[in-house]
Amino acid sequence: MVTIGNFDGVHRGHRHVVDRCRELAAALAPPVPTVVAVTFDPHPVQVFAPERAPVRLTSLTRRVRLLRDAGADEVRVLAFDHAMAAWSPEEFVRRVLVDDLHAAAVVVGENFRFGHRAAGDVALLQRLGEEHDFVAEGLALDGGDEDHSSTLVRRLVATGDVTGAADVLGRPFAVEGEVVRGDQRGREIGYPTANVPVVDGEAVPADGVYAGWFVRASGERLPAAVSVGTNPTFDGTERRVESYVMASDGSARHDLDLYGEHVVVEFVLRLRAMERYDGLDALLEQMAADVDDARRALGVQ
Repeated sequence: MVTIGNFDGVHRGHRHVVDRCRELAAALAPPVPTVVAVTFDPHPVQVFAPERAPVRLTSLTRRVRLLRDAGADEVRVLAFDHAMAAWSPEEFVRRVLVDDLHAAAVVVGENFRFGHRAAGDVALLQRLGEEHDFVAEGLALDGGDEDHSSTLVRRLVATGDVTGAADVLGRPFAVEGEVVRGDQRGREIGYPTANVPVVDGEAVPADGVYAGWFVRASGERLPAAVSVGTNPTFDGTERRVESYVMASDGSARHDLDLYGEHVVVEFVLRLRAMERYDGLDALLEQMAADVDDARRALGVQ
C-alpha cells in the first residue's frame, strides 16, 4: 500500500490520505501488512526554480517522523533531481510503484501530479494501475472554505496566525533546532532565553511575541513566552526564535542549561506584534506582561 506526495508539514489532509491507505490495506484480500509513504527531497521546485521554492514547514527528519506517527510503516525518500524529473508518468509508475514497491494500491491527493512536466494526474494513475494490477484513488483534502494544504499553512504562518495554522495541521506549528548562545542580554535583565536561529528556507511565524510550548529532547514540555524577530529595541539584526522558558506550573525557572540541546518550539497563540521600546524600563514592563499573557494563554496560571 503506497501513498505519494511532498507531505510538507504533514497536515490533516496528508493524514487523511494515510488513514485511507490503512483502510484499504486492511480491506484487501489478503490484507497488505505495510503502508509506505513516498516523499521527495528536495522539493521539485527547488530543483527547477530555487528562487520560487516554498519555505519548508518541516525538516526532512521531522517530516519522516510525523509520517510515521500518522500511520506510515515505512517512509521512502526519493532524491528528486533533473534525471527523475525527466521520467515520463509511465516510467515513474514502472520504476517506483511497480518494480520497486510492488504496490497493490496507491492513494494520493486529488491534485497529485507526477512525471515529466507534471503530465500525469489521478486519472492517468488509475489507468496505469489497471495495466499494472494496482488500484489508485485520489482524495479531496477538504478543509471547509479552503482545502487543507501546505500552501495554506505557509500563508497562515507568515502572517502570524499560528492558531489557524494549527487548525490545518492538527497540532501546533513548530520550529526546531539547536539552542545557541545569544547576546546574554536576557540573562542580564532577568529574562534568560533559549535561542534557536532562524534557518534560511524554513518557515517561521511573523515577527512578534507568542505563547508556546518548549519541548526538550527528553520530551519534557515547558510553557514559554516566545519572541520572533531581531530585537529592535537593541538594534538587533539577526532574526531568532527566543524562548523564555518557565517551569511546568508557569513559575519562573532560570536554572536550565539548554545550550547545544535540540529542541522543538510549538507556537500556540500570537500575543502581539514586535515593537521597539524607548528604554529598558518600558521593555521590562512589557516583557512582564507578555509572560503573564503567555501563562494565561497556556492555562498554567
